[in-house]
Amino acid sequence: MSGTSILRTKSDQLLEAISAAMGGGTKSSPMSGEAAGGGAETLSRKSSRRLTSASPGRSGKNNTHIRKSRSAQLKFDLDEVSSGAALSRASSASLGLSFSFTGFTVPPDEIADMKPFSDDDIIEDLEAGTRKMKIQTEPTLPIYLKFTEVCYKVVLKGVTSTTEKEILSGISGSVDPGEVLAMMGPSGSGKTTLLSLLGGRIKEPTEGAITYNEQPYSKLLKSRIGFVTQDDILFPHLTVRETLTYAARLRLPKKLTKEEKEKRAIDVIYELGLERCQDTMIGGSFVRGVSGGERKRVCIGNEIIINPSLLFLDEPTSGLDSTTALRIVEILHDIAEAGKTVITTIHQPSSRLFHKFDKLILLGKGSLLYFGKASEAMVYFSAIGCSPLISMNPAEFLLDLANGNLNDVSVPSELEDRVQIGNSDRETRNGKPSPAIVHEYLVEAYETRVAESEKQKLMAPMMIDEELKCKVFNAKREWGASWCEQYSILFWRGLKERRHDYFSWLRITQVVATAVILGLLWWQSGGDSLKQMQEQSGLLFFIAVFWGFFPVFTAIFTFPQERAMLNKERSADMYRLSAYFLARTTSDIPLDLILPVLFILVVYFMASLKHDTCAFFLTVLTTFLCIVAAQGLGLAIGATLMDLKRATTLASVTVMTFMLAGGYFVKKVPVFISWLRYLSYNYQTYKLLLKVQYKEKNDWVDGIKVGTGIKEVCTLLAMVFGYRLLAYISLRRMKLHSSA
Repeated sequence: MSGTSILRTKSDQLLEAISAAMGGGTKSSPMSGEAAGGGAETLSRKSSRRLTSASPGRSGKNNTHIRKSRSAQLKFDLDEVSSGAALSRASSASLGLSFSFTGFTVPPDEIADMKPFSDDDIIEDLEAGTRKMKIQTEPTLPIYLKFTEVCYKVVLKGVTSTTEKEILSGISGSVDPGEVLAMMGPSGSGKTTLLSLLGGRIKEPTEGAITYNEQPYSKLLKSRIGFVTQDDILFPHLTVRETLTYAARLRLPKKLTKEEKEKRAIDVIYELGLERCQDTMIGGSFVRGVSGGERKRVCIGNEIIINPSLLFLDEPTSGLDSTTALRIVEILHDIAEAGKTVITTIHQPSSRLFHKFDKLILLGKGSLLYFGKASEAMVYFSAIGCSPLISMNPAEFLLDLANGNLNDVSVPSELEDRVQIGNSDRETRNGKPSPAIVHEYLVEAYETRVAESEKQKLMAPMMIDEELKCKVFNAKREWGASWCEQYSILFWRGLKERRHDYFSWLRITQVVATAVILGLLWWQSGGDSLKQMQEQSGLLFFIAVFWGFFPVFTAIFTFPQERAMLNKERSADMYRLSAYFLARTTSDIPLDLILPVLFILVVYFMASLKHDTCAFFLTVLTTFLCIVAAQGLGLAIGATLMDLKRATTLASVTVMTFMLAGGYFVKKVPVFISWLRYLSYNYQTYKLLLKVQYKEKNDWVDGIKVGTGIKEVCTLLAMVFGYRLLAYISLRRMKLHSSA
């Protein structure tokens, strides 16, 4: 008691000193013994849950609120108090409670003169163990999200019949700017479906209404919505800085210059505490990169870089340790405090994380079990007779209830009576009510006790200014960059991402080793005799087959592997589909040209092909045409099927057919199937290579007439553009979330 009295006396002296320094400003009453012993209810929930302090930029109505809690520490700087920048911190080591004193009014003319706090403008990066500068977040348009009686069903198609499955059943709730709404529930309860509905990522609900500032969803809202998916969809070979810089250049408004967009990306890096790893590659399954928490923060940075009004996150803490998860949730609160509306799903948070949410939705089998303040959830379930019998994490307790598990939980008397009246084995399990009965009871309890009053609140019109309602949709749909800028950005991004794959030691060794083996097998085989020409024609045909085979199977993986990224970026209206497609297909061309030139350099002189500069470059150009045509075929197959197994099977059959019809194995193809030759790029390439090497020596080589080559060039060019057009049409038919 004596230690507590001494601490209380120091706190009183502290308050008196602050009041005197403020010169008659707003006074704070000293802590009484009641407040010191059990006055936690008088504390702001946000100040008790914070590990970070707000920067001077975050002030409302001329009040500078600076919060910081630190156990076993009492720190006071009279110099700061005397200059008008009042900061009060008091901690009780004996009681384990932290108190924040706020409400000191600073005159407006003194705000500009206040020097930055050296200790309070920075926050701790709990994952890295360092302290990070806090960047003031710019204001944003507030959006009030409300959803009533939302139902969603999917159609399951069977072999003989189709059935409807209900995913969500009558979900209602709301969330305002500055709040963090958490959705909890077991796997399969409908959390992600509800989040996708609210974020406009899937079609409208089967029943019910979702409004944004009392207005229905519109595609114009896309520029005000940030959506962080559960999977970290990022390019593994780009660095953190490159990832956020490309996102800023594509998504930020056109009115900003390139330098301003890049500065915004750097600001986000510092805001999220990523400067330590900004030059590190993101990494992936086969590439070492940043940690899981850093990768998740990069995903969040990709969305907050546009200053969204609504931020949706699908299980942002999954797979992270508790400290990193706490850091992520702290970031979400900082984002919400800037006037943004934050909605997140979360699987099983720790007790520390649970108490940081403003509102909570608990789902079970698609039904609403609770909606309201997170701090009142335990009170509500205690009121309906469900209380933990042992000390439990609140989130663990709620998930047990949502699963129908009443182990270590008191059984409501009403539920016991219902089971005894039923007296059925299926209604009990290990002496407890079955999960189905528990779920039914929880749904009924919410419907009878809470649902009606909540629905009435939701049905009441919100007091929102008409101008605020119109601002949500008055802006026209604008791209962050022009078509040419989108193409340029995507071209260089693709070049940086794929250069690692193209110039891997495995790929280079494969090409060089094949070239050396061919050069040794056809060593100095050139000559003017017909026999020498026929022997060397086998080498030319192998070149046509080799460079018609690998590009197909490389290009097949392009769109199926990037489908998730394409869906994510197109859903956010980052670029036009046409700009992406052209950049994606042309960024491979410079990379595709380097290894074939190296291959031809080795083979050409070892095999003693035609010693002529023009013939050498024509051979390279012919090989390049074959590669681009084969690549187009792979793109078309991959984009049409979007399934790697089926695409690989179809490509194997197609490439084998084109090779057999290439004019080397079968000299006289039957008339009814001879049309296959004209579809085979192997055949057209083979004829062109023969023409380049032997046009001046003989008109017929190995049973094939060597022509002018114009028809073959035109055919290959038609394949180059035709296959790509087919691939583009297939992508358009995918019905991505956004239209070009």
